[in-house]
Amino acid sequence: MNRILLASAFLLVSISAVFADGIPSAAPAVASPVPAAISPAPKAPAPKLVEPHLHIARSNLAGHARIALTFDACMGQADERILSTLVRERIPATIFVTARWLKRNPAALAVFLQNPDLFELENHGENHIPAVDTPTLIYGIASAGSPQAVRQEVEGGAAAMVAAGIPAPHWFRGSTAKYDLSAIGEIRAMGYRIAGYSVNGDGGSLLGAVITEKRIASAKDGDVVISHINQPTHAAGEGVAKALVDLKAKGTEFVRLEDVEDTGDDKTTE
Repeated sequence: MNRILLASAFLLVSISAVFADGIPSAAPAVASPVPAAISPAPKAPAPKLVEPHLHIARSNLAGHARIALTFDACMGQADERILSTLVRERIPATIFVTARWLKRNPAALAVFLQNPDLFELENHGENHIPAVDTPTLIYGIASAGSPQAVRQEVEGGAAAMVAAGIPAPHWFRGSTAKYDLSAIGEIRAMGYRIAGYSVNGDGGSLLGAVITEKRIASAKDGDVVISHINQPTHAAGEGVAKALVDLKAKGTEFVRLEDVEDTGDDKTTE
């Protein structure tokens, strides 16, 4: 009996060994190929931007400087400190309005329209988008980004002005007052003169009252001053109003852009 059991055990072990030899071993793990590092797409070069200057014809009279006051009405509310001073002192000015500002300020618009001898209203665009036809950021504001978008910004602003009862505009000033040269050509081809400036009066309405007053009051014969009339809570507006009175007391002649010859660089008025 023991011999039989031993023989059976030997037979089972032999059969198991045969089957084990026939089972293929697991294939060795194949290392996944490491992908080559992907280089980032080359960054498009930033567009070359210009901030054009504008001067008007001088009076060339001692003690009788001639300057053009221009105000941007970008969005927000009208600054009554400035508006009331312009009306009370009978000081002419050119006001650049956006479609957005017009919607929110019907009372100020009525004052402008009631005083056509003082106020020239011109185009500041539809949505206050920089008139640059390639994508970029200017002071954190996204540019129009294409020729079509530049055209929409200009045409949309003009359409809103006409709808509000304002005569069709002839001047354009884009948000940030910066442009690329191709956009300047496109806007000029639409029949507009582009309004630069020679004195930055209020630093985008971010300066204090004292420095704003000094900047504007320092304007010389032939200067074009840019300031803002849409930030009634900023200190700069107080300085603007004070500077207007200072200039008038000095015998300054105030003119609108439509009333005098001008010269702009970067082919903005040629």
